[in-house]
Amino acid sequence: MEADQFDWRLDKESSVALYEQLRLRIIEAADDGELAVGTKLPPVRRLADHLGIVPHTVARAYRELETAGRVKTAGRAGTVVSAGGDETARLLAEAAARFAAVARSQGVETRTALAAVKAALEG
Repeated sequence: MEADQFDWRLDKESSVALYEQLRLRIIEAADDGELAVGTKLPPVRRLADHLGIVPHTVARAYRELETAGRVKTAGRAGTVVSAGGDETARLLAEAAARFAAVARSQGVETRTALAAVKAALEG
């Protein structure tokens, strides 16, 4: 399976760095099943050309995804989506539970707590 027809959706006008947009897009697609485990991602240079960005941007996104266990890179064999999403979901759930416990103990309203999370994610 390959990701050639995938909608990468990067916003060059966004304040979010392009490598981060790409990293988040791949995570989102893997979690939603758009990019199934085992899907081969395009080579760095080809994806960079397709998106009109420098190869370093794609390479950084792939590197960070590999560090997080979301993709596996096997040199010339390419980069494929891995099953790391399960671990990410577990870590996120644990962090959310800790955050919620602190927010509740401090009497913080849900709306205020969610605004704090949004600010942290976008900041």
